[in-house]
Amino acid sequence: MPADQRLELHQLLPALVDGKLITPEVAQRLSALPASNTQHPLESIAALGPNLETLTEWLAQHAGQPYLRIDPLKIDVATVVPLMSHAFAQRHAILAVAVDAQTVTVASAQPHVTSWEAGLAQVLKRSIKRVVANPQDITRCIGEFYRLAKSVSGADQKVAAPGNVDLLNLGASDQEPDANDAHIVNIVDWLLQYAFAQRASDIHIEPCREQGRVRFRIDGLLHDVYQFPPQVTMAVVSRLKSLGRMNVAEKRRPQDGRVKTKSPAGAEVELRLSTLPTAFGEKLVMRIFDPQVLLKGFDQLGLSSEDQQRWLAMTGQTNGIILVTGPTGSGKTSTLYTTLRQLATREVNLCTVEDPIEMVEPAFNQMQVQHNIDLTFASGIRALLRQDPDIIMIGEIRDQETAEMAIQAALTGHLVLSTLHTNDAPSAISRLQELGIAHYLIKATLLGVMAQRLVRVLCPHCKRAQGEGHEAVGCVECRNSGYRGRAGVYEIMVLNEALKALITPGADVQALRQAAVAQGMCSLRRAGLQKVEAGLTTLAEVLRVTPGDSVTNPLFVTR
Repeated sequence: MPADQRLELHQLLPALVDGKLITPEVAQRLSALPASNTQHPLESIAALGPNLETLTEWLAQHAGQPYLRIDPLKIDVATVVPLMSHAFAQRHAILAVAVDAQTVTVASAQPHVTSWEAGLAQVLKRSIKRVVANPQDITRCIGEFYRLAKSVSGADQKVAAPGNVDLLNLGASDQEPDANDAHIVNIVDWLLQYAFAQRASDIHIEPCREQGRVRFRIDGLLHDVYQFPPQVTMAVVSRLKSLGRMNVAEKRRPQDGRVKTKSPAGAEVELRLSTLPTAFGEKLVMRIFDPQVLLKGFDQLGLSSEDQQRWLAMTGQTNGIILVTGPTGSGKTSTLYTTLRQLATREVNLCTVEDPIEMVEPAFNQMQVQHNIDLTFASGIRALLRQDPDIIMIGEIRDQETAEMAIQAALTGHLVLSTLHTNDAPSAISRLQELGIAHYLIKATLLGVMAQRLVRVLCPHCKRAQGEGHEAVGCVECRNSGYRGRAGVYEIMVLNEALKALITPGADVQALRQAAVAQGMCSLRRAGLQKVEAGLTTLAEVLRVTPGDSVTNPLFVTR
């Protein structure tokens, strides 16, 4: 094709038929369509043929240019946006996606239009590397990136305005943009909606010396998203604190708050906010709670049928203690809430004491720990025991007093569920002993322990068989990560008489583990490897999140 010839629908159809992407019948129907000045030809074809991403990949190959699936998380937006004006990007439908000292990578859906290249290369004093990308992604990202950059720039300029300079500090300004300023409101709205679209579980806003940093946690891993000027970062934090009904003026103490908002799909989403004073200002983390968590069953959490039977047998008891263990972010709360939803029938009184209340659930009574008025876990349990409860859930056993109150509740005929921070199930025994609980009280009250971890699940659209398992590939659906969502792996130790006999002062955790495995407990590593065999995750992912199984070969023995 000659230079600067825009793609025409009728020119593409024969090649698409030859490549078997569309049938001659579809090509005939498409050729009858009126020419559109606003819609890219591939968009017209996608309405009747393959999806737009497949067509974009074909176009890149057809034009002899590299293909790029635009992933906003992998673009340093603050760096690439200033490379060209909004009007220039819109006029040519191009987007800068990467830059280094020699080269600017520019995405376009018109591989044969080159008139903009020479001028841009001259202005930027860099060579242009072209890639072909989805036209809808380019249009959407141009709109989002430049709108966000305009808001950040507008907010930053208000601080830098001459009227805002503090002469006593020789030009240094401690002022920040108004948290209710339209630019700040736009930035916060974009931040939340973008996090929902990316399936983020947490948003981190971190002040640094030069720039504030925003990161999202997606499927357990943190990703850099954007950088804000320090004053804008402070204003964004203030805006979110205001939405969370926190004290905006108090910046020296940690605070907690909550925000309710709506996702792009219109579903109500609750966010839990937490601030922390740091050397360069307040760090704010928002935990995004998926309301669907409360509706999940044990199958969706990742429990095997055998594990479900063991877990339901334990939770079906009328008294005793059941512990869920694992590090922060391992899904303990989801497991407990799913369990409580099943236990909270009209015939029982189910009460929780939490710090903080993770998700509000009308099916049971929830109480928030408040240290400023001495309402601790222990005093909360003490109060709950006077409320005629059948089942008590304690957010976490952290100290001796809480552990003793949980034991007391179990001894007086209540079913108690709680969490503990240990690496595996048998270690819960030694942890309770470290907290000062006598071995005979543990034997008398503990029904069982479930340790858990979360592994990333392979994307069902692109995973590829390899050996006895599958490997991550990457596609449109999973944003090229190869994974989509997470599932739990579990280790359930039921305390029977044989195991109780091993609970002695200074109990040997390794002997307890060997006995538990002999009694049918499947270790975390083995449970993960079963998911590898089933094609749900990868060996690398299991090794990343699970502790080694020292009873047998930790890598390859799964049965």
